[in-house]
Amino acid sequence: MTDLTTVLVVTTVAGLVTGLGAVPVLFQTSFSHRVYDSALGFAGGVMFGASVFALIVPGTETGTVAEVTVGVAVGAAFLLVANRLIPHAHAEYLRWKADGTARDEDAEEADSVRKAVLIGGSITIHNAPEGLAIGVAFASGLEGVGFLLALVIGIQNIPDGFAFAVPAGATGVTKPRLVAYTTLSGAVPQPVAAFVGFSLVELSEGLFPVAAGFAAGAMIAVVFREMVPSSHGHGYSDSATATFVVGFLLIFVVDTVLVV
Repeated sequence: MTDLTTVLVVTTVAGLVTGLGAVPVLFQTSFSHRVYDSALGFAGGVMFGASVFALIVPGTETGTVAEVTVGVAVGAAFLLVANRLIPHAHAEYLRWKADGTARDEDAEEADSVRKAVLIGGSITIHNAPEGLAIGVAFASGLEGVGFLLALVIGIQNIPDGFAFAVPAGATGVTKPRLVAYTTLSGAVPQPVAAFVGFSLVELSEGLFPVAAGFAAGAMIAVVFREMVPSSHGHGYSDSATATFVVGFLLIFVVDTVLVV
C-alpha cells in the first residue's frame, strides 16, 4: 500500500495544477461568457467522468452496489447541505458582472471581501471530495485508481482554476497574489481531504466502496448543482454541452487506456 507521504505529494501536485488556470487571466482580465461557460462545461464533464469511471465503477468492483449507492446518496446530500451554508460563487460572479453601477470605495472594498469569501468557500467544496477520493483509493490499496484520480483531477483543476481566477481577478488583486490564491485553492483543500480519506480507511478496512460513492455523489452534485446551471444561462449552452461531452470522453479514454 502507498504510504501517506506519497499520497500527500500526489494530491498536492494535482492541486498545484489549479494555478495554471490563472495564466490566461494574467494577460486578459475580461472573458466572454462563451469562454467561461465552455471552461465550466469541460470541468464538469471531467468531474462527472471521474465520478463514474474512477469512483463508482471501482467501488462496485471492490464492494456491493448497496454500499456504493449509500455512499453516493450521502455524498450528494452532504454537498447540497454545504451549498446551503456557503453561497454559490459562480452565480454571484455573474450577478456582479451584470451590475455596472458605480460604488464608492468603501462599498467596493466590502464587495471584494464578500467575493473572496464566496469564491473561497465554493472552491473548497469543489476540491475536498476530490482529495478525499484520492486518499481513500490509496489507503484501500488501489494505487492504480488513486493515480488515475490524481491525473484526471489535475486535468480538471486547470479549467476549475480558470473559473476561480476570473472572478477573483475582478476584485483587483495583484497578479502574483491572483496566481497564489488560485494555486492555493487547489493545493490546500485537496491534500487535507486526502489525509482525512487515507486516515479513515486506515481505521476501517473495506471503507472504499462507501467512501468512493460519497466522493462521487458530492462531485456529481457539484456538477449538476453548480457547473451545469452556471454554464447554461447566457446563450452558449451548446458550447458548454459540447465541452462537457469532450471532458467526459477524455476521462473515458484515459480510463480505458490506463486500465486499472
